[in-house]
Amino acid sequence: MYAIIDIETTGGSPANSRITEIAVFLHNGSTITDEFTTLINPEEIIPYYITSLTGITNAMVSDAPKFYEVARKIVELTQDRIFIAHNVNFDYSFIRHEFKALGYNFYREKLCTVQLSRRLIPGLPSYSLGKLCQRLGITINGRHRAAGDALATAKLFEYLLNIDQHADQRIMQSARLDKKDLHPNLDPEKINGLPEETGVYYFYNDKNDLIYIGKSKNIRTRVLSHFRNYSTKKAIDMRNAVSDISYELTGSELIALLKESHEIKQLKPIHNRSQRRALSAYGVYSFTDMDGYIRFMADKNTGKNDVPLCSFSTQKAAKIFLQGLVDKYHLCQKLCGLYPSSGSCFHHEIGECYGACLGKEAPGDYNRRAEEIIKAFAFDHENFFILDTGKSTEEIAVVMIRHGKYIGHGYLDTGSEPVNTDSLSSCIKKYDDNRDVQQILRNYLRHNKQVKILPF
Repeated sequence: MYAIIDIETTGGSPANSRITEIAVFLHNGSTITDEFTTLINPEEIIPYYITSLTGITNAMVSDAPKFYEVARKIVELTQDRIFIAHNVNFDYSFIRHEFKALGYNFYREKLCTVQLSRRLIPGLPSYSLGKLCQRLGITINGRHRAAGDALATAKLFEYLLNIDQHADQRIMQSARLDKKDLHPNLDPEKINGLPEETGVYYFYNDKNDLIYIGKSKNIRTRVLSHFRNYSTKKAIDMRNAVSDISYELTGSELIALLKESHEIKQLKPIHNRSQRRALSAYGVYSFTDMDGYIRFMADKNTGKNDVPLCSFSTQKAAKIFLQGLVDKYHLCQKLCGLYPSSGSCFHHEIGECYGACLGKEAPGDYNRRAEEIIKAFAFDHENFFILDTGKSTEEIAVVMIRHGKYIGHGYLDTGSEPVNTDSLSSCIKKYDDNRDVQQILRNYLRHNKQVKILPF
């Protein structure tokens, strides 16, 4: 019924760290029926601070099996069992990532003993495994070692089942989809088999018409949220119409965003139309008037190639944002379309505007502040590549910008090709540039400072 699991690792992120030890305890709901524990050679150096925490040294794992050598055993042990761990997403994500590197989609239903403990023993100051076991009188023989922590988790699980023997089933049932909410032609296993990775997903009706395109950093979780959405009639109608699902992994969230935007425009799925129009209905634009002043305005996005500095779902939101810029940079309300007047703006009367509305402040002085705003929203380079996460460890995602325009994106196999301007350019597949794409790029770069930029 259950596989209670704990792992030790070289760090906190499955993208940058590896497993050093794994323990699997099989449990029938009453007692442990089998167990498997082994050190794992992570094929990388274990940091000192990790060794000081776990006691696992580089010498201890040097002759241990590599993950691929025990992968089949882990699959067999966990097959048709619920994956249980304390803070389950940590252990589960590491194991899924190891299997992904082997080209295998590892999926199990999972249950978290932290969540179960919070539900059955509410109000405790801490739900860490150590503090929880100490409070409940559960001894941990080998803290921060896989076998010790997994065995303690098994004892904790038994304790929780003694409080409510059906609590685990209720939690699992709430996480499952009700078949009555699915189209008769949609196999629930199609959803269960979806990857918990970044990409674009597609919904089809019973006539095989594409009705919706979405993107997510976790495709399976996002798709499940659609089938649990009862908030609007439109959401329910779409959910009831889905009879098939497909997906395409992108690795990079940026490419997922760009691909979603491009395909919605090209394929026009019926359930994307109104949503996409509403997301960026208004924008803040800049232009230079006949007197030489740089002006800003909050206006409706026309769908033409004019690219706003930023987009908003409502005109009110755009104007509030623009008013914030006016206040911060001492711009003229009148020149920004926020104070219709034949004379001065209100801010000039209280000394916040320096008189551009009356021609008292020279365009050059005024424009220096306006240009700071434009620069803040512009790319740092005119020509550059964005290098992001690929679909595998030996691949990078590449986005190309030339003269401030989006050229396209692609993937480069770093295992067989050097990373230089020629190889990066050659992997690019061309796509259209437009207002939405520019907004996607700017927002992504603004919120993901760690992404690698390569000017050329």
